[in-house]
Amino acid sequence: MKYLCFFIFVISTVFISSAQIKAPSKESQTTANDSIKKAEFLRQIGNGYFPTKYVNIDLRYLIKYNQFEGFRTGLGGVTNNAFSENFRLQGYTVYGFLDHRFKYSLGGGFRIAKKTNTWINLTYTDDLQETGSSNFLTDKRFFQFFEPRLINIELFHKHISKTVSIEHQLHSKIITETQFGISRINPTYNYTFNLGDKGSYSNFNLTAAKIAVQWSPFSEFDISSNSIKETKTGFPKFTFQYTKSFRNLMNGDFSFSKLDFRTIQELKSENGGTTQIVLTGGVANGDIPITHMYHAYPNNVNKETIINRFSVAGTNSFETMFFNEFFSDRFVTLQLKHKFRPFEISPWFKPQLVLISRYAFGEMSRIDRHENINFNTLENGFFESGLEINKLFFGFGLSFAYRHGAYHLPKLEDNIALKFTFNINLDK
Repeated sequence: MKYLCFFIFVISTVFISSAQIKAPSKESQTTANDSIKKAEFLRQIGNGYFPTKYVNIDLRYLIKYNQFEGFRTGLGGVTNNAFSENFRLQGYTVYGFLDHRFKYSLGGGFRIAKKTNTWINLTYTDDLQETGSSNFLTDKRFFQFFEPRLINIELFHKHISKTVSIEHQLHSKIITETQFGISRINPTYNYTFNLGDKGSYSNFNLTAAKIAVQWSPFSEFDISSNSIKETKTGFPKFTFQYTKSFRNLMNGDFSFSKLDFRTIQELKSENGGTTQIVLTGGVANGDIPITHMYHAYPNNVNKETIINRFSVAGTNSFETMFFNEFFSDRFVTLQLKHKFRPFEISPWFKPQLVLISRYAFGEMSRIDRHENINFNTLENGFFESGLEINKLFFGFGLSFAYRHGAYHLPKLEDNIALKFTFNINLDK
């Protein structure tokens, strides 16, 4: 279980106290200034950056782990307002110890409208991407400190991408990003996309445009030149993204389109519990390779025993669905999660019980086009249920999930997933 040897972040919190006095003094003013600086520092950390004078170090690139690269470590950052309020440079470089390869990204942007926080960005990237993942452009503008599902991913494709994008604050509750780019795609596994008379491809070029919109009608935000910080979380949230790939435009090999959607709702009960509902879907049409199809967020490694599959549970992933088991060109998932009020056993020990149910449906046309790769489809519906006991020790907990329904497996233990959970919030 070497994939469990991932790093544990050490987080220091600051206890701030102040004495009440009748009149302000230099000492109290100094204490207040220090408190403001500390609060701003923790806000930056919670937003994913370690601030320095001119560059904010991006914490996402320090160290991670996956099945293809092993440990992946590097350094990334973006210039801050002290460098310039209207121009920024950003980038990263990382190294995979298992594939022995450097990856990197270089880019810059300039702001053309301060009121709407509108930026034009240029980026060159040579890196890996998970096959079947469908990421929303707007998600990269929100930071997730720990992404446990990354530990188990094993199917990647290399891509060299050149993109130009426009970030725009359409409304105080609506952020948008539009991107146009060309990419050279090379799967790291044996795969051929056979289009008959149009040819067969084991690597290919894509020319694509994307537009993403995230609408958070009940949230409040603090918008800076480098990031968007959600200061008050409201629900529901809606995200839409449309992708169009062009054949014969700037050497593009395929013509296809994708429409992706996600909504998140949270309902709070009177007893302190919370119910979260996440509905995600996507539809793809045209000549689309497996690299850009949909999976359903699987998070179960392809190993024989429960103990060998013991890893870290994701936030919104199917814990009993094996990686690369299902692919779709049309899919929908529904995830229901109810968090009970934490059990206040002691001031420092407050475990929390969470009940979970997940459902996935999908289908694919022209499966025969995808050669040298085996997978199933989700026409009959995939179901799993389980529970988590979170925050048992330094943010760690335990997860149990059981696979049932049409895709229940013959061996009982193959339907069971036991894993760690990890839950921590840096900005609180």
